[in-house]
This record gives sequence, C-alpha cells and structure tokens, in this order.
Amino acid sequence: MKSFFKTFFAALAAVLIGGILVSIIGFVMFAGILGSMSSSSTYLIKEKTILKLDLNGALSERSDDNPLNSFTGNTSLGIDDILQAIEKAKDNDFVKGIYIKAGYTSGGVASLEPIRKALVKFKETGKFIVTYGDTYSQGAYYLASVSDKIILNPDGAVNFHGMSSIFVSVRGLYDKLGIKYQVFKVGTYKSAVEPFIQDKMSDANREQMTSYVNGLWSHILTGISESRNISVERLNALADKYLDFAPADSVLYYGMVDSLLYIPETENYLKQLTETEEKDKLHFASVENLRNIPDQHDKKRSKDKIAVLFAEGSIMAVNGNSLMSGETITAKQYVAELTKLQKDSTVKAVVFRVNSPGGSAYESEQIWNSVNELRKVKPVIVSMGNYAASGGYYISCAANAIVAEPTTLTGSIGVFGLIPQGEELAKTIGLAFDEVKTNKHSNFSGTDVSIPFLISALSRPLYEDESKMLQNYVERTYELFLTRCADGRGKTKEEINAIGQGRVWTGTQALEIGLVDKLGSLNDAIDIAAEKANITDYSIAKYPEKESFMTKLMKSTIDQSKMKAVRFFSDERDLNERLIINAITTTDIRQAVMTERIRF
Repeated sequence: MKSFFKTFFAALAAVLIGGILVSIIGFVMFAGILGSMSSSSTYLIKEKTILKLDLNGALSERSDDNPLNSFTGNTSLGIDDILQAIEKAKDNDFVKGIYIKAGYTSGGVASLEPIRKALVKFKETGKFIVTYGDTYSQGAYYLASVSDKIILNPDGAVNFHGMSSIFVSVRGLYDKLGIKYQVFKVGTYKSAVEPFIQDKMSDANREQMTSYVNGLWSHILTGISESRNISVERLNALADKYLDFAPADSVLYYGMVDSLLYIPETENYLKQLTETEEKDKLHFASVENLRNIPDQHDKKRSKDKIAVLFAEGSIMAVNGNSLMSGETITAKQYVAELTKLQKDSTVKAVVFRVNSPGGSAYESEQIWNSVNELRKVKPVIVSMGNYAASGGYYISCAANAIVAEPTTLTGSIGVFGLIPQGEELAKTIGLAFDEVKTNKHSNFSGTDVSIPFLISALSRPLYEDESKMLQNYVERTYELFLTRCADGRGKTKEEINAIGQGRVWTGTQALEIGLVDKLGSLNDAIDIAAEKANITDYSIAKYPEKESFMTKLMKSTIDQSKMKAVRFFSDERDLNERLIINAITTTDIRQAVMTERIRF
C-alpha cells in the first residue's frame, strides 16, 4: 500500500508540475529573448545622469538572470552587479550622483557591508547620494545612513528595532507525529540538533548566540552612529522604542531622516542637485544600464587572470527528489570547477568566494581536497560572505589566506547526525514489519516509514551497538575536520578543538582567534591574490560561468525541473532545516551545518 501511494502521488505531482512547466515555458522563452536582447545592447549614457539603485529585494552574491523574477515578485539583487555599477558611476563624469530607492532589502549584514563601503568611497568624489523610501527595512537604512540626505515619505516608516536569533523547537510537533530523534554529535556548541530534541536552547547555544548577535548589532550601530552623528547609546534607545510604528515626523525629530517628502518633491530636489530644468526629465541609469557601458579601468586585455569562484548555498549531494529551494554547492560541480582552474595556465590565482552555512561533511571533504590540490599550483584566497560556517569553513580552511567581513558568521567547527525513528508513527498509520536477514546488522536502523511528501523516518530506534558505531563515525569525521583546519591554519588539533566544538564566531572574533587572516571585502581578497601571484596587470574572470535561464531549464531532468518550478513560487525559508531532513534519508548522515537564522 505504501508503494502504491508513493507511486500515485509521484505521478500526480509530475502531471501537475508538467502542466505548470508547459504553461510557463512559452512565457519564459519570450521573456528570455526580450531579456537577452535588452541586456546585450550597449547603454549610451547622457550628461547629468543619476545612478538609481532600487534596493527592494533579496541580496545574493551574483545576479540571477531569471526572467520569471519580475513575474513572481522574487526580486534578486546581485551584489556583484551593484558594486560594478557604483564603481563605474564613481569614475564616470556624466554620473552626478546616486539615488537610492530604499525598501525591504533582505540579506545578511555581511552582504550589505561591501555595498556600504562602495557608497562611502563614492561620496569621496564629491558626488551626492540621496535616498528615498516609503518604508526602510533595517538593512536598507544601514545602507542609506551614508547618504547626504535621507528622505522619508510623510506617511512612511523606518524599521529600527535591533536584531534577534529565534530558537524554534519542533520537538513537540514530531512527538505528535510519533517521531523521536536520536542525536549523534561532537561539539558543545553544535546547536543544529537542539530544535529536534529539546524545547529551549542550551546554555552553550545561548552564550554563542548572545555573543554574535550583539557583535553584529554593535557593528551596525557604530556604522550608523558615524554616518548620522547620533551616539550609539541614543540609537539603542531609539531601537527600544520600536520605531517601525513611529509616525514619520517623530522619526524626523529623532534625526534618523532629514526630510519628509513625496516622490515628485524628491525628484525636484534631484533636479536642483543636477541643475536640470524643472520642465526636463531626470536621466536615471539602472544597475543593468551601467553594466553595459565600458569600464574606464577595464583590464580585459591582459592575458593573466585572477579567477573569482563563487560558492553560495548549502553543501549537499545532488538529489532530484529533494524538496530543496535556493542555491546549492555540490562536490560534483565544484571539484570540476577547481580542477579546471588548476589546469588553466592563464589563471594565476583564485579567489574562492564562500557564502555557505555548511552541509554534507562528505561533500565538504571532496571540495576541501580540490582546494588543497589547487593551492599546490597557484595561490587560493578565500573571501567569506554572510556565512562560511561549519562545512563552509571546512571548504575554506585549506586556502593560503582567508578574508572575512567583520560581520561574517564563521567557525562552527563540529559534526552531527540526526536519526528520526518512527516506531509510533508506523503503529499510528497501521504498518507492521517482519524480516529475514543474513547478518547481524543487515537491517541496520530498520526500514523507511513515510507519509509521501510530508514526513519520513525509520521504523525502529538504533540498538545500543548500532548507536556506538554511528557515534564513532561522527567522531572520526570531527577528528578529520580538526586535522584539516589545523593543517590549513598552522595550528595544532588541540588549538582548533579549543575554538571549535561547533562555536560560531563573527569575522571580527575569528580574526582574534586565528580562524581568518584579515577583515575585508572581495576586492581586498583579490588584491591579496594578485600580490601572492606577483602580478599587477590582470583581468578578473568569474566562475562558474553563467548559463542562460533557458539553457538551465532545458538541461534539467524532470525532477530538477519540478524543483525549479517550486522555487519560482516560493521564498528561501527554512533551507537549512530542510537540508537536515533531506540528509537523514540519505547514506551520508554526517552534517556540518549551522542552522541559526538572524532576524534583522
């Protein structure tokens, strides 16, 4: 009966998804053709141009050329394109300033940091930055705080309330479903297992969360304080007022904004700054427009290259049946990419840009090995984004040098395994089991018990000797993790273990304890790579090479296409929790992942 329901629901889902794909494919092809036509044309910039940064959406390392984004409302803002646009605007005499249209900018603090630094450098040229917003998210306000003038809609709001990290226990839910979790882990601070087995966070987890959340918020407040000339103490007092619901005139009184204006009045102000006649239109250029104008400092003619390899998302094996959303890092892809860069004689150094909370320990080991082999041939510099934690640190530790943002979350050196046992679930849904086996552990952990597309567990708990085997398996993985980190960082395993144990650190803290070498941006990592490769004339090449949306869609299997369709109509929530659930149904239950999320 279980097999019948699996087959039935799988067939039904395939039919439904197939219908969705057929319906959207025509639209996608048309939108893709239009998008490729518009993006490939050279933009002719005019005098008195203003770069318009529409910062309303989710920040990612690289732009996503998905023509359905505007259709579904899932706006992706590529940090790489934003930084390139600001740099070009800074050096182009026709660009007089930047107009930031603020909104709900979502992304980690470390994603905001390079944009904010680029805006500060832009101001040094004497050009203006003006920001307008109907509603400012905290991330958008952090960026806007560097502006010469912050404008708020007279009926608008500024979200300013501090940061938090929420512990959500799912233990009670699984108890009701008849599922108990058996935990195997190494690391006092390795807290990814806690939501499955307890109702509140452990003391160790509370300690590390308190440390890094306060560290991030302190960094944010310091930046705003310096830009707005408001003391940190005053800013904290305003955050305690929960400004999200405060009237706009109060926000103005508190000094958080400079003016209360509507958009037409804001545009009149921009005309004054650019000396544009009132009857004339303002010349706005988008990020995409500036992407299509020549770079005055273009080094593309140089045959020597520094490769920037972007790795974003959770580290996992390819699994077409996994209901995962978001970007993923697989050994299959990244071993191939790293090997290709190793063999490319024109690539003189590699910057490995890592933005990952971790994932599969097995996949991480394969990528670590390729980084280590690459390092023997040419310099490898890691640049950390929002996260380079657990498996994300594993794949980073072999580099010649590691550069992190002050607000990067890294470390989390620890390993765990979670085994869901569904003995009570099996009784509830009317399943019974019998067996024939040839050896003592032929039926290790029992068999699968599942409600298709909802929950999956194992039919019985692990026996005592099975539990010992699995715990030893996890401990061997942790020992290997310690060895990799110790060799990469020039420390002993004991020293790494003392700062490991699953403990999460900010970039600033990681510098103090020797897990990273420098605080800085992707550009800083590129500078270090050039220095170690002893080159001054070079071009930047980005990898993996982008494929068009249609190419990716046509190359997909039906299962992969199904997952893409799901992603079109969903957001990036609960990615790490789903990663854990996915891992326990595969042979590699060893996970090196950090699942804590920060509300900002």
